Amino acid sequence: MRSAREQQYDKEDAGEASGRGAVTAEGLPEWLAPVAQVAATIEPPQLSRFLPPESGGRQSAVLILFGHGPRGPELLLMERAGTLRSHAGQPSFPGGALDPEDGDPEGSGPVRAALREAEEETGLDPSGVQVFAVLPRLYIPVSGFVVTPVLGWWRRPSPVGAVDQAETARVFTVPVADLTNPAHRVTTRHPSGHIGPAFLVENALVWGFTAGVIDRILHYAGWEIPWDRDKAVPLDWRS
Repeated sequence: MRSAREQQYDKEDAGEASGRGAVTAEGLPEWLAPVAQVAATIEPPQLSRFLPPESGGRQSAVLILFGHGPRGPELLLMERAGTLRSHAGQPSFPGGALDPEDGDPEGSGPVRAALREAEEETGLDPSGVQVFAVLPRLYIPVSGFVVTPVLGWWRRPSPVGAVDQAETARVFTVPVADLTNPAHRVTTRHPSGHIGPAFLVENALVWGFTAGVIDRILHYAGWEIPWDRDKAVPLDWRS
């Protein structure tokens, strides 16, 4: 049975079964079933302590895209250009702010925005992506973004890469096996006092919002392997 959250994000056009606003968990590979089950029941506080304010904030969406590569299940990530004013050089999910053409933020707008931004940033073909769930909105206090994580299955993979080097340094995939490997897991400590999970993968330190969401998905899907939370990596003020 489809969750209420899935129905909410597909309510704008019930006939759009294969369109950018559609959400369906039918036909997923068996290994993705735990993630789909988590997405249908998880509550916002289980994902993050940073939740959206009652009003305000800039509506945005990110695409958490699961594929299947040479080493099994994997996630698509990108690294922001080092010259950007905010979050320079930081790995992240593809995504960005909603545009008016994306539609209703309370409807399928976040799904359309996540796919549009992913296409603009990585060059992927959205027609090969099956959106199977939408997670609760979260909040990034430092930027004021209200973020809707959109979960996708890369049913028909397409070539990807940095479309605009001024925005994106590179696009890469990370095997889930590397994300769950305790040797690749650390805790980051920012001078501001923030402490959070992180991953040392693909010559990158994945931390912040992106790492927090990945950490929670791994945990609630039952994929997490115990790791040393005292293994810390410091961050500087520019991060």
